[in-house]
Amino acid sequence: MLSISSLETLFTKARSHKAWKDKDITTEQIHQIYDLLKLAPTSSNTCPARFTFIRSEEAKERLKPSLDEGNINKSITAPSVAIISYDSKFYEKLSCLSPHMKSISWEGKEQLIKSTAELNSTLQGAYFMMAARSIGLDCCPMLGFNKEILNQEFFPDEQYKSLFLCGIGYGDDTKLHPRAPRLEFNEACSIL
Repeated sequence: MLSISSLETLFTKARSHKAWKDKDITTEQIHQIYDLLKLAPTSSNTCPARFTFIRSEEAKERLKPSLDEGNINKSITAPSVAIISYDSKFYEKLSCLSPHMKSISWEGKEQLIKSTAELNSTLQGAYFMMAARSIGLDCCPMLGFNKEILNQEFFPDEQYKSLFLCGIGYGDDTKLHPRAPRLEFNEACSIL
């Protein structure tokens, strides 16, 4: 069982931040996030997510045209914004990642490829946020962007497809609104 402090870091006191302290994150922290999240489960160990870290001012200027107005400031001021995307040819790595599946042909199975990649990359994106929180960083997941514009700018070969963005850094707690309500157990769950 995790300690109360660990549960607070990951869940009960963790918040989505929209404003950031003027404090950079390190390349080592970015590596640490990936080294943690890569160990979490995906179906048949497909691991289709790809992470593009936007840190430089030049890269943020390239990102800006794809952002909805409400996401510009929180993205540009974040120490880093990760583009969580999926590799549409993830199956090419399965001989290494999932040797028991090497006899399965993925060619011509576009719907299976897309659904497998989207589901598992979204899971990996959630693991990304848990990993970032576990090393003391805050997160800001975002959907408010034009995927077509972003993909053309960062993935012109069309192999990677963006799913969502996530700002990471040290959140400014003084800019947080009160936590929004959540559904109670009996509103969201059933036990059969």
